Amino acid sequence: MVLLAWKISRSRSGLCPRRPEQVLVRMSAASLNFRDLLTGKGAYNPRQPLPLIPGSDGVGEVVALGAGVTRVKMGQRVGTCFCQGWVAGPPTRERLSNTLGGPLDGTLAQYMVLDQQGVVALPGHLTNEQAATLTCAALTAWTALVTEGQLKAGSWVLLQGTGGVSIFALQLARLLGARVIITSSSHEKLARARELGAEHTINYLEEPRWGKKARQLTGGRGVDQVVEVGGADTLAQSLSAVAVGGQISLIGVLSGVKSSVLLTQILMQYVRVQGILVGNRDGFEAMNRAVAASGLKPVVDRVFGLEDTAEALAYMASGKHLGKVCIKM
Repeated sequence: MVLLAWKISRSRSGLCPRRPEQVLVRMSAASLNFRDLLTGKGAYNPRQPLPLIPGSDGVGEVVALGAGVTRVKMGQRVGTCFCQGWVAGPPTRERLSNTLGGPLDGTLAQYMVLDQQGVVALPGHLTNEQAATLTCAALTAWTALVTEGQLKAGSWVLLQGTGGVSIFALQLARLLGARVIITSSSHEKLARARELGAEHTINYLEEPRWGKKARQLTGGRGVDQVVEVGGADTLAQSLSAVAVGGQISLIGVLSGVKSSVLLTQILMQYVRVQGILVGNRDGFEAMNRAVAASGLKPVVDRVFGLEDTAEALAYMASGKHLGKVCIKM
């Protein structure tokens, strides 16, 4: 792995807002994403300048304010926005360029200085570790299903695996009245997914053509949305499963980045393949309102200490988790 460095013993007196619109946040927790693992291996952005503080999302307490800060208050618990410069509107190259955990220093730190526009208030019923999972995985699922997918009650959603994004997509889809099919290679994880509200489950080792199986489960119509986290090796099955006029939200590349698919499957079925990179602050705040109103609680698999971050990354890489892996500061 390439060298990753993070600050774990810096006093508060050594950090302070340098501009009127900045805030100092004492970090409480973070959660890990597959992106953090790729960054650690040097595979996400090989040209990333080092050293780098990793971590794509987190939560903390505001402990100092710049003179011009109006969005947050002293002592308030806030979550970090992954895309620090994307407040609202459509994505642009500039709005997607300032992301935490690369190229900007990330959340695995005791303190962070952030612009007030790059933090949000969080639902009060969640623990710090639960709240730390919202920034990336939850917002990615929300952006795919709601912002871009315009999910409706009664729609069919197909999810892959039981990682952070897929489990959040399951919870959010059920919250909005959608019907969910989910895949995994683990019967134990599929049983847990059913407890969380999945209507149908497919073990993809036993059903290699799981896209066809998913279509059958919808009465032959196909699913309205697919949350595609596998990438190269799963896209063909997603195209087999999706309904005419449906959407495939391309989120992850767990199985690779190069795929050979028949373009006629997209063209002739009027399928929309939508790339998703987390989402903007407006979407984050809208999702938080839904989480707060419903009392939804994120699924946290395990919590590690900051000093055990390498162990936590290895655990996530093993694929043994269901939901999110968190770091407690």
